Amino acid sequence: MKIRIVAGGPEHLIPDLNAYHSSPECVWVGVDRGTLYLIEKHIIPNYAFGDFDSVTDIEKRKILQTQININQYRSEKDATDLEIALEWALNQNPEEILLFGASGGRLDHELMNIQLLYKSRHNLASVKLIDIKNEISLHMPGSYKIDHDEKYHYISFLSQTDEVKGITLEGFKYPLRHAILNAGSSLCISNELVNKSGTYSFDSGIILMVKSRD
Repeated sequence: MKIRIVAGGPEHLIPDLNAYHSSPECVWVGVDRGTLYLIEKHIIPNYAFGDFDSVTDIEKRKILQTQININQYRSEKDATDLEIALEWALNQNPEEILLFGASGGRLDHELMNIQLLYKSRHNLASVKLIDIKNEISLHMPGSYKIDHDEKYHYISFLSQTDEVKGITLEGFKYPLRHAILNAGSSLCISNELVNKSGTYSFDSGIILMVKSRD
């Protein structure tokens, strides 16, 4: 199962969702205003989560008139709509979860949405936050292969712990060998692949990988 979650972030930062709609096994999930985005793109989500406080009464009626499985909550709660939707998605044991509409807009929301990737750190699902310029994912210690992607020219690694030990980059313009990446360090910002593929590995810590383009 592949799950696509669309939140209510700035619509102009959301890529063409039809490009991610090719697989019949995709389950689409709308989060608050993201549900309306999907309906307007003629992608009827299977599920919707939210308090729907970011839509007008007319837009809310439009959502409620569909055949979507809607999970509606009060505005006063201890978790954001996106956190609730992501936790539901992780419990479905999918192979992949893609998050859209989760970046841009209010900085506090954007930073929180990136931190939500921590929820996937012990899950087998591949979880990525995607907008028109970036693809963000969280990684635990291990060795990984990365292929060249025409959409994203730059690859950056940021430490999400005090330090990441033993980071090794091979096939990159700026290689590393058993280095230490400290939190707050720009050592691994704006790297590039020089081959069709490369590898990155590290022994301890948590890494946030950001693939991006100008």
